[in-house]
Amino acid sequence: MQAAIQFQVYLETEKRYSRHTLLAYEEDLLQFLTFAELDKDDQLREVNFQLVRGWIVDLMEKGQSSRTVSRKISCLRSFFKWLLNEGKIEQNPMLRIRGPKVEKRLTQFMKESEISDVRIEQLFKANFEGVRDRLMFELFYQTGIRLSELIGLQVKNVSSDSIKVLGKRNKERIIPIGKSLFEIIQAYQKLKPEGPDSQFILFVNKDGRKLSPKFVYRKINTYLGSVTNLQKKSPHIMRHTFATHMLNNGAGLETLKELLGHANLSATQIYTHNSFAQINSIYSHAHPRGRKK
Repeated sequence: MQAAIQFQVYLETEKRYSRHTLLAYEEDLLQFLTFAELDKDDQLREVNFQLVRGWIVDLMEKGQSSRTVSRKISCLRSFFKWLLNEGKIEQNPMLRIRGPKVEKRLTQFMKESEISDVRIEQLFKANFEGVRDRLMFELFYQTGIRLSELIGLQVKNVSSDSIKVLGKRNKERIIPIGKSLFEIIQAYQKLKPEGPDSQFILFVNKDGRKLSPKFVYRKINTYLGSVTNLQKKSPHIMRHTFATHMLNNGAGLETLKELLGHANLSATQIYTHNSFAQINSIYSHAHPRGRKK
């Protein structure tokens, strides 16, 4: 179907969606078109809310989670809105569609004691790979950057007091770094091998080639296994940990939003629940009737 292909191009070139999101939307849209038995553009004008609702019911009956179904509905909302704007349909069948209620999941994060300097230093060797892995670990924790952002970090965008990262939809942001982190960067650069990507990309393997996402994920997963019992052990857990520790130590939501590269504040607010423990602790020590004996 030509409209589906054009929609993907629109998402990639104008909306600048990530590769991960593009693949998810492509699969979701294909599932709907297959369910509705649509293979020609002019058939899209016949889609109504009953058909869409029937697809949603079918997904739920097949055991799809509310979160997954909501994502698929989001894909259709974008698709039919685009079709309407392009004049390919006259009515939007999604206007009467309501998705299933999605239960908010609590983000996992590590305790500050689990990620103390003393515990972390013992994990890494003093050779190239050890220093590189230490730097990856510290960058995830001290800046909250995403896996894709770390892999794409360029040498020219690293300074003594900040890094410039390219986030989702090619949006750039600058994140401050501390003196100790920059010292690790300097130590790593002295050991960094020459190779095809070494001149431009910060993180490389022993052959001087850019790291793959699976390589970085596996490394971080292994190191986290030595310091925490959390079920999930990934770079994204370190992003959650960065955000939670920032809030617990006084950072504002607006500041955290900019550091994380969120498009809107609602995405940042998921971390506020993690700060309740800190609020409770302050209350217990500050209020006369709440003070711990």
